[in-house]
Amino acid sequence: MLSVNEKAMEIAEEMLDWAEELKIESVKLKNDARVIDCGVNTTGSYEAGLMFTDICMGGLNTSSISVHKIGDVPLSFIDITTDHPSIACLGAQKAGWSISVDKYFAMGSGPARALALKPKNTYDRIGYTDSSECAVIALESAQLPDEKVMEFIAKECGVDVENTVALVAPTASIVGSVQVSGRVVETGVYKLNELGYDTTRIICGSGTAPIAPVVKDDTKAMGATNDSVIYYGSVNLTVRGFDEEIFKKVPSTTSADYGKPFFKTFKAAGYDFYKIDVNIFAPAEITVNDLETGKTYHSGYLNGEVILESYEITSL
Repeated sequence: MLSVNEKAMEIAEEMLDWAEELKIESVKLKNDARVIDCGVNTTGSYEAGLMFTDICMGGLNTSSISVHKIGDVPLSFIDITTDHPSIACLGAQKAGWSISVDKYFAMGSGPARALALKPKNTYDRIGYTDSSECAVIALESAQLPDEKVMEFIAKECGVDVENTVALVAPTASIVGSVQVSGRVVETGVYKLNELGYDTTRIICGSGTAPIAPVVKDDTKAMGATNDSVIYYGSVNLTVRGFDEEIFKKVPSTTSADYGKPFFKTFKAAGYDFYKIDVNIFAPAEITVNDLETGKTYHSGYLNGEVILESYEITSL
C-alpha cells in the first residue's frame, strides 16, 4: 500500500536540507515536533510552493510552473499531474481537517489526514488508509502551531510527536498562492466525489491554473486564489466509465454564484461561507477521456475577464 506520509516526509526532509535556498525556516519545538515556516515569518518561494503542493498530494504527483497570458497579461501558472488522483487529491490534499486547539485554528490538509481519518467517510469511500510512523500536515494559517497543537495532531494520527511535521503558509503569501492553485485537479476530483461519482475510477489527471499575485489582505487573498481555479482552472481526467449527467455538473459555471470575483461574493454573503453556493468551488472547465468507450468530453469554459478583475492588475 502506498504511504502518502512516508513519501511526504521525504520531501519535507529535502526542504529542510535546502531551507536557505527555498527561503523558508525550520523550527524545532520543545517536544521535538518540527514546524516548517513557508510564509509566516519568511518570504517563501515558488519552489517551496511546489514542494508544499507535492507534500499536500502525498508525493503522488508532479508539479511545475510555466508562464501564459490571460488577455495581454503574462502570468505564472502551476501545472499538476497525478496517476493516483483519488488518493492524492481526496486521501491527502483535500483540506478536510479543521485544527482547533485553544486559540489556534487552521485548516489542515495533506497526508496526516489519512492517519487521523479526517473525515472518515472520505477514506471509506475511496478505500484508502495509511500506515506510517510519521505524520506530515499542511496548515493554511498566518500563525505557527505550538507544542500543544502538534501534540494534538500527533495523538490524532497515532504517532510520536517527534515524528510529526507541519508545514505552514498563510493564504497571503507566495507559497499560499502556489498551493491553492495547485489544488486545481483536487477541486475536480472533489466535485465528482460530491456528485456521487466513484473517484477510484479516475485513472490519471492533470490540470493547470494561474497563480494569483500576492496581496496583503488575507481575505482578499482567499478570494483571488480561489478565483484562479474557479475562473481559469483547467482539468483533464482519464477515467473508466463516464456519466454525462454527473460530469456536466462539475464546472464552476453551473453555480448560482458564478460570474464575479469570489471576494465580492463572499462580502455579499456577509463573509459567511455557508451562504455561498458550494458548486462554485470547482474548476472552470473539465475534459474527460473515457477508456471504456474511447470518447472524450468537455464541459465549462475559461473566464479571463473575471480573473483580471480579481487580480486588480494595473496597466502602466
